[in-house]
Amino acid sequence: MIYLLLAIASSAMVSICMRLSGKHVKNEMGMFMANYAICVCLSYFFLDTKIQFDVGSSVMTMIILGIISGILYLVSFVIMKVNMKHNGIVLTSTFMKLGVLIPTLMAVTVFREMPRWTQVLGIALSIFAIVMINFEKESVQEGNRKSLLLVLLVLSGFADAMANIFEELGEASLKDGYLLTTFGAAFVLAFIFAIFGKERIGMKDILFGMLIGIPNYFSARFLLLALGSVKAVLVYPMYSVTTIIAVTLVGVTFFREKISRKKVMALVIIAVALCLLNI
Repeated sequence: MIYLLLAIASSAMVSICMRLSGKHVKNEMGMFMANYAICVCLSYFFLDTKIQFDVGSSVMTMIILGIISGILYLVSFVIMKVNMKHNGIVLTSTFMKLGVLIPTLMAVTVFREMPRWTQVLGIALSIFAIVMINFEKESVQEGNRKSLLLVLLVLSGFADAMANIFEELGEASLKDGYLLTTFGAAFVLAFIFAIFGKERIGMKDILFGMLIGIPNYFSARFLLLALGSVKAVLVYPMYSVTTIIAVTLVGVTFFREKISRKKVMALVIIAVALCLLNI
């Protein structure tokens, strides 16, 4: 459980750092390139050099899943930016959070992790609360491109699900190698986008990218470790909704963001859902 709590804290720090970077970063792809560069360095630092990476089925599984995960990480970010332009920030955030449905349902249908009825109710309440927190009527605009929102939901959901897929199909000793491959693939893709974008990468873009990269790496690392000790059907809903609580509290306390009555109700529902998930 400690790994799950650390993953939640790291994930919240990513959102906080992203919020702080808003007024300073000019080249977002440059920032993400620096972010993934730090993630690659940390992945290599924690890599167990005693492990023999013989060319075999386990290593090939690690490489294939890592590359797929890295591509999903960055492409889901690009699609998120497109959605923000056409559908607004609130709807985009809603569908990103609803991506938790994919790894949760995958854990039940593919990997046969059967939850208790209290946990099913907790998952349902978690999803309902996510919608309540992110959905506001005034943000619904005529002509929303629903297909892009569905693409975002699927991509972000599968990006989160890759950790559980590796946990089930990969070798535990290769977890750090998997993270190195994931962030390496994301860095290469971000570098290509940055080069083709032909935009100047400033010092602030690099500094904020490095600042985001540290919690971003540990978020992925601790989530992977949590999946080794806690069922995925519990990890993903708790990871999602508790991160929302943490980010919301920081937003209200430090960024003076106003919280609506609807969001207060949603936070109460999340508290109930977390209790049900742990019964």
